[in-house]
Amino acid sequence: MSEFVFLFRTNEEDRRAAMGTPENAQRAIQAWIAWMRDLQEKGKLKDRGRPLQTVGKIARKKGVTDGPYAETKDIVLGFIIVDARDLAEATELARGCPMLQGEGSVEVRPVDEMRAVER
Repeated sequence: MSEFVFLFRTNEEDRRAAMGTPENAQRAIQAWIAWMRDLQEKGKLKDRGRPLQTVGKIARKKGVTDGPYAETKDIVLGFIIVDARDLAEATELARGCPMLQGEGSVEVRPVDEMRAVER
């Protein structure tokens, strides 16, 4: 098994739409709980990760800008770590993510075990 990080990306408009009313927020939360529980029951959820705030900065060689957004003003809302055989299986696991019900995306990235620091 290898570890993969799922980065949850969306834009501010889609985030507001998903969480804009108590009913929408409740549906979104229940979908996330069900998906995470499914990953855990399958033995695939390695680390529940953390939700991230939507504000931040990006430090670059030429200075600091508002962020942590891609140029299209995407925001990273959080991450989890899963165990999967390979990138194909990790990608298939990501396809069940509630983030994909809107305009969001899940970036699937393998952990670089060669450079990973022991916890």
